Amino acid sequence: MNTTRILLGQTLQFTDSPLTHGAEAAIHHRHGAVAVAEGRILMTGTAEVVRAAHPQAEITDYGPSLILPGFVDAHAHYPQTAIIASWGKRLIDWLNSYTFPEEMRLADPAYAAQIANRYLDLLLAHGTTTVASYCTIHPESVTAFFEAAEARGMRVAAGKTCMDRNAPDGLCDTPQTAYDDSKALLETWHGRGRAEYVITPRFSPTSTPEQLAALGALWAEHPDCLMQTHLSEQTDEIAWVKSLFPEARDYLDTYEAHGLLSERGMYGHAIHLEPREIDRLSETGAALIHCPTSNTFIGSGLFDMTLAASLPVGLATDTGGGSSFSMLRTMAAAYEIAQLRGNPLHPSALLWLATEGSARAMHMADRVGTLDAGTEADLVILDLASTPAIAQAAARAEDIWQAVFPTIMLGDDRAVRAVWVAGRQL
Repeated sequence: MNTTRILLGQTLQFTDSPLTHGAEAAIHHRHGAVAVAEGRILMTGTAEVVRAAHPQAEITDYGPSLILPGFVDAHAHYPQTAIIASWGKRLIDWLNSYTFPEEMRLADPAYAAQIANRYLDLLLAHGTTTVASYCTIHPESVTAFFEAAEARGMRVAAGKTCMDRNAPDGLCDTPQTAYDDSKALLETWHGRGRAEYVITPRFSPTSTPEQLAALGALWAEHPDCLMQTHLSEQTDEIAWVKSLFPEARDYLDTYEAHGLLSERGMYGHAIHLEPREIDRLSETGAALIHCPTSNTFIGSGLFDMTLAASLPVGLATDTGGGSSFSMLRTMAAAYEIAQLRGNPLHPSALLWLATEGSARAMHMADRVGTLDAGTEADLVILDLASTPAIAQAAARAEDIWQAVFPTIMLGDDRAVRAVWVAGRQL
């Protein structure tokens, strides 16, 4: 039985980051094709070449639709699915009013499973096939997330969110239980199928130095794991950190001093960085994760995308502080923030950030986020004329960038024509 299938449509690949190499780093085939078999991409190129190489393959023709790697969301909080778009003020108010009460509900395994399944279905409906998510302090919430992802065949990364102060009693653990629970979950899930465990201190204000040190020790024992946390999201948060850690040189130092800084670290937001922090992040090769809809929704500030010249940068929804599950809407917000910073982003850079850029930040670009041969066949097919408003703009396009930009700025789940996960259309 022939298991090879060829998807026909427009294709985009990147030879390098358009953030540093411009749109010339993109390869566009107007009549392109992607051949997939056994869950992996066999080759990508012109339809003529790919079909000639696989003459017996079955064909799925998407016409002028655009075939891309499935979107990669590098920072999210799946437990906040039900409270997305809740009215709030500043970060701390939002956490206390909405986040913490909702996260306590995920101690119930049935409720955690309900939210995990709903969340991943929403992601797939919007074309996102890989995500790095925070869970809650409850091991049940981690298990629910990984089980839901496993049922869908998705490549995901997640971890138990650790806190031992400045949070409700129902959401606090201890340095020892944070270590023990995280280690047990890591040993169960890390590398199982398409799952990766992420060591996850929420952020310095909700962890004592002892807990940060315990998680730093766990990371030293398992350096192949990712570590995710938050950094310099809001100015009042930074002042709070300085009051809690008076001996620290800056916010980043609260992590660095406890073994929580390395190239496999992912630091969400990172809006108000000091020069030393930028230098240390650059030296270690750690990744910054830009969460534009969250930054505007909670009023945090404007991320500086020029940092991508020296640092890996991923893109993320930050559900539910972020106001959308859609990476299209997230790209649009990233464009708007960059405009306000006087640094307009080309459509090629936006698409790269939402795919390979985020995959690089998660150290997964050898597996997802590209159309390269040998990578896992996670794909999203975008209809570039999904609504009348988008269609009339795209009809005037003179190149692929003018054709795709209206979908970036105006698109939603209606633009997602199909999603493939591990070579299987969902």
